Order: sequence, then structure tokens, then C-alpha cells
Amino acid sequence: MTAMSSSTQTKINWAKETREIALLILAVLGFHSAIAKPFYIPSESMLPTLLVGDRLVVTKYPYGYSYLSPAIPFVNTPILPKTDGRLLGGYPERGDIAVVKSPIDHVDYIKRVVGLPGDTIQMKGGALYINGVAVKRVALAPAEIVESPVTGCERYPQYRTLRADGATVCRYPRFRETLPNGVSYDTLDAEPNNIFDNTAPVTVPQGFVFLMGDNRDNSADSRVDPAIGGLGILPVENVVGRAEFITFSLDGTTDLFSPGTWFSAFRSGRAFTSLHPSTEG
Repeated sequence: MTAMSSSTQTKINWAKETREIALLILAVLGFHSAIAKPFYIPSESMLPTLLVGDRLVVTKYPYGYSYLSPAIPFVNTPILPKTDGRLLGGYPERGDIAVVKSPIDHVDYIKRVVGLPGDTIQMKGGALYINGVAVKRVALAPAEIVESPVTGCERYPQYRTLRADGATVCRYPRFRETLPNGVSYDTLDAEPNNIFDNTAPVTVPQGFVFLMGDNRDNSADSRVDPAIGGLGILPVENVVGRAEFITFSLDGTTDLFSPGTWFSAFRSGRAFTSLHPSTEG
């Protein structure tokens, strides 16, 4: 019997391997840039719709692409001419939850679109007015947000309460708002007579949109001047994607060295929740 030679080895084609890895990276980056990207909710500005710790899928193609759509993620290099419009797309719909880039530092924000070009937007006594007409607003049972390491009642401790099951919750006043196109969603009004509950009427110019957070008293949105940390009335070119659905949500109790928390930190009932607002009638 002839022994097989142990010296026979398969040579690795490093040029081919490098090329295939490069193509894979380009495919991932292309998908991230043109189709969809993950998004993490870092603040309470969209309560009760979105919780801190929610992970979302945000699609880019519904609104097309602007000069702020990066060819490579995390690099704000213009790839399209700066224009008033968008390539292969258009304006969001009223009620859409959109990811936008701040006009100051291009940091991503997530807000709800409430005003389109030509709309006159005003807040009166905490109620939203569009073109001089109050948006339908109905009081609901308070929203109960469970306290966790990432979400608490520190800003409004008067709403902290102990639920029958022993959980500490923030029980905020909640209202159902319905826009003129029939889109409905829940909002919070934790602070009556907040500085931004009464604003002067502003008309949205062509090429711009007006956005607000659902947590009306804790959102730096289009009511707030960019010079003091808000978004202001935002150029449509700064809208980069539409929130589609929640993939999963973590309450902040995960401990890397405690495997049991890897599962207990998941918030039940939030995975694959659609973020497309409901429509009345």
C-alpha cells in the first residue's frame, strides 16, 4: 500500500479571496445606502409609539435619494447635486414616521411628518392646527410606560405610579390625533402649557416639511429653532428614510456577563410591530 504524501497542499488564491470579500462588502454597503438600514431609538421623543431601546428597519427608497444620501454609510459625502427635489422619489405622506438628518450636524433624528409644502402649522393650547383647522384630538386612557434603565419618569415624576402587578410605570396623559388624510396615532401631553404648546402660525415653504415628535413636550422638532437644538422647518432633502417596523426591543437590563438577561431584557409584544400609522374610515 502506498502512503499518501502529506506534502500535497491546496494553495489559497489570495487575490480571488480578497476580490470576493471586497464584493461582499460593497454589496452590504450598497444595500445599507440604497435600500434599508437599522435604526436604534435613543430618546423618548416618540413616546408612546417608540420606546428607548426599540430597533427598527428604515427603508430609504420610498422617498428617493438626495445629496445627503451617502454612498458609504457613516460618511456624509454628497453623491447627488443639491436640489429642491429628490431622485426617484418625492415627499413623505402626512403621518409617516421619518428618519431625517439635522441641518446643523447631520445627526439622525426620527419624527412624524405633520406638514407639507403650503400647509400652515400652529399649536394652540397643546392642539395641532393645520391650515387654521384643529386636528381631531381625542383623550384616551393614560399611556403606561414601564420604567427601566433606559426609560424613566425623572422628567415628570408626578406621573410615576406602581401598577397592580408591582411594575413601576410612568402614566402619561394620552391623546389620539387624526390628521386630515385620516392617519391616526397616539401622542403624549405630559406638560400642559409647555412653551411649545402655543406657537405662531408658520407656512411650510416649497421643498420643506414640518415634523413633530409624538411626545409633544419632550421633542426638539420643527417647532424648535436649529440654533437652539431643534430641527426647524426641514428641507425635504434632509429626509433619508421611512420607519417600517420594529425588529426587537431591549429594556436596558442586559448584562453581558449574565446570560439570563440576554433574553429577559427583550420587551414582549414589540417585535415586528408595523410603524405604518392606521387610517380612519
